[in-house]
Amino acid sequence: MSSAPAGPFRLTDRAAREHAEEQLAPSAARAAASRGRVRPEPEDALRTAFERDRDRILHAKAFRRLKHKTQVFLNPDGDHFVTRLTHTLQVTQVARSLARGLGLNESLAEAIALGHDVGHSPFGHIGEEAFDPYVPGGWHHAAQGVRIVEVLEDLNLTWEVRDGIRAHSWKIDPPPATREAECVRYADRIGYLSHDALDAARAGVIRAADLPARAVAVFGQPGSQMVGAMIDAVVAGSLSAANTAGAVVMAPDALEAMHELRDFMFARVYASDVAAGQKHVAVDVIRRLVDHHLAHPQLVPGSYRDTEAEVLTQVVDYVSGMTDRFALATHDRLFDADASAQMRPLLAER
Repeated sequence: MSSAPAGPFRLTDRAAREHAEEQLAPSAARAAASRGRVRPEPEDALRTAFERDRDRILHAKAFRRLKHKTQVFLNPDGDHFVTRLTHTLQVTQVARSLARGLGLNESLAEAIALGHDVGHSPFGHIGEEAFDPYVPGGWHHAAQGVRIVEVLEDLNLTWEVRDGIRAHSWKIDPPPATREAECVRYADRIGYLSHDALDAARAGVIRAADLPARAVAVFGQPGSQMVGAMIDAVVAGSLSAANTAGAVVMAPDALEAMHELRDFMFARVYASDVAAGQKHVAVDVIRRLVDHHLAHPQLVPGSYRDTEAEVLTQVVDYVSGMTDRFALATHDRLFDADASAQMRPLLAER
């Protein structure tokens, strides 16, 4: 009986990786059992289906544009403010940590996390509201993210990844179908609460001492300490015997502290005077861009046009895909620089 030749490496191909997934927790998703893609494809020799999806998202144009899209503070000059891209990378790290700690499929959690915000508008959630009048039922970045990966860039992702992108927000119903996507839901909230608090303190909107005492007592200070404590609370809550539903959940006491912190952030940061002062200008810039392109649809580039869609959909696709600075530059070119100048950073990094 011959043995494999000795050497410094060992081939770990798709079959080996799929075999390793059999050791995951019972509720984990398995790539070999995926519901598949819209268009069947030959399997990759090395990567599982979820790993291929991760790589396709990383190379997507919509993913690259996240580096110049707002998280909280609009088009910030400071080097250390969180952008939509750095937020996405932080969410991905947290989602992988949660999936690993719970014996779930890290590659699926990673793919969903990397793709969860590709549909975001310029100027963050402020910009998101600007599109509501144009879309029956309102516009949401999660639905736009699905449209990007299914139509505008047509990545032909697996059903599980597309479902996770669709329902990564807590307000979306029905909830996601996989436990890995539930990890991303928590990772998203963990990421934005901890790092947005740092940005708000850096911008002088709040002081560290303003944070709810209970949240600080339970999770520690914003940053790595808070992220680590929140991850631990989700792992502990999910593994608890009290978790009879078998879902990904946070321990009850920690969850109450997180809700208190979230309420504080909405009251003092997301709905602050600084945010309100930027909001009306952001909404005006986006709506002027939409209205102008509706009147001149030939200005929508052919490379980013779904020719089978109505003109309104094509225009919303184009404007919602803009980065903050591209939207401002386009507004400057089409109209005047005065309105866009109001969108320039009001706060220098401190």
